[in-house]
Amino acid sequence: MTKMYKSFYLIIFVFLFSCGSSRNLVYFSDLQENNDQSTKILNAVDPKIQPDDLLGISVSTLNPESNALFNSGILLPPTVTNTNNTNTNLVKDGYLVDKNGFISYPVLGQVKLGGLSKEEATKKMIAELKRYIKGEPIVNIRYLNFKVTVIGEVNRPSTITVPTEKINVLEALGMAGDMTVYGKRENVLIIREKEGKRNITRINLNTKETLNSPYFYLQQNDVVYVEPVVGKYRATQANTNRNLSTILVGATSLLTLIITRFF
Repeated sequence: MTKMYKSFYLIIFVFLFSCGSSRNLVYFSDLQENNDQSTKILNAVDPKIQPDDLLGISVSTLNPESNALFNSGILLPPTVTNTNNTNTNLVKDGYLVDKNGFISYPVLGQVKLGGLSKEEATKKMIAELKRYIKGEPIVNIRYLNFKVTVIGEVNRPSTITVPTEKINVLEALGMAGDMTVYGKRENVLIIREKEGKRNITRINLNTKETLNSPYFYLQQNDVVYVEPVVGKYRATQANTNRNLSTILVGATSLLTLIITRFF
């Protein structure tokens, strides 16, 4: 009887294994289990200010009149929002970067911030303000429309606004509800516009090497497209799932019959 049970379970296991999917659905599956790793992050970069960016700029000085004069842009609190949710306070006022990289700022007039990082832009604003303000002004700059878009085989395709200006592809996928089982983890498309050019690349989320990719950390206006597996595979997978359900029901019935008869 023991041999019968072993044979029965072995047949079921082999059949299920042979009918199951051979696709790898595990992120970074080549990472060794139970092995702590520490790697220096070299691929994180500060985003550069681009045309059509909306900047919130706050200026703080010892003079209340100067504060009122130089603070017409609204700096929003650090929250993460999703366009699937209604948020009427997402973008109010700010300074729009024109196609040549300039903003129009009170008193200062046209100031070119395009092509600068946020830290570089802050230093430039401080230098410009010192011509009109005594003492050392405090300047805080934040993107008001730093966003990425996730579409394709994810559970909640969406455009995500991130005021912290730092987001990686895993975080973006998480905010979009993660991939469906039909998403190609080994072939995720990243579309990035930079310096008037559109760059398109593919990353493989099944391998740990992607963690060091320059596309692992997303930049302003990036689009993440998760491609679906081919239609034939989806149909085959659906049929396999139905067949497995039928087999499991039959196997359970057979096992019940054997137990009832011999015990």
